[in-house]
Amino acid sequence: MNLALWIVTGLLTAVFLFSGFGKLFVPREKMATMTDAARWVLDFKPSTLTVIGALEILGAVGLILPALLGIAPILVPLAANGLALIMTGAVIMRIRRGETKAALGDGAYLALTAFVAIGRFALEPFTG
Repeated sequence: MNLALWIVTGLLTAVFLFSGFGKLFVPREKMATMTDAARWVLDFKPSTLTVIGALEILGAVGLILPALLGIAPILVPLAANGLALIMTGAVIMRIRRGETKAALGDGAYLALTAFVAIGRFALEPFTG
């Protein structure tokens, strides 16, 4: 279980770092033209996208850094919970926009973040 949690945590860290930095540094209009699934960014102000991107980066760092450093590892499942909340909002937004395939993808990330949160809180915590 511990190995599975580490693998999923590593995957989520990479995904949320990439996504977060994209929201911070890629202009909203350019991001919207990249794929059909990225048109949602036009529904939000640039400042909102910046906040979402920053939260994703903080969440990604919180998934891995506390465990690697052994400093406050309780932050790992808390970061996973925060990212699960972000992904819950993403799924709701996709459903409202009628983007079923994208909602399923976001739902998969939601499930993975929930797996890490539950896994590190109850199944395989870092402490005692």
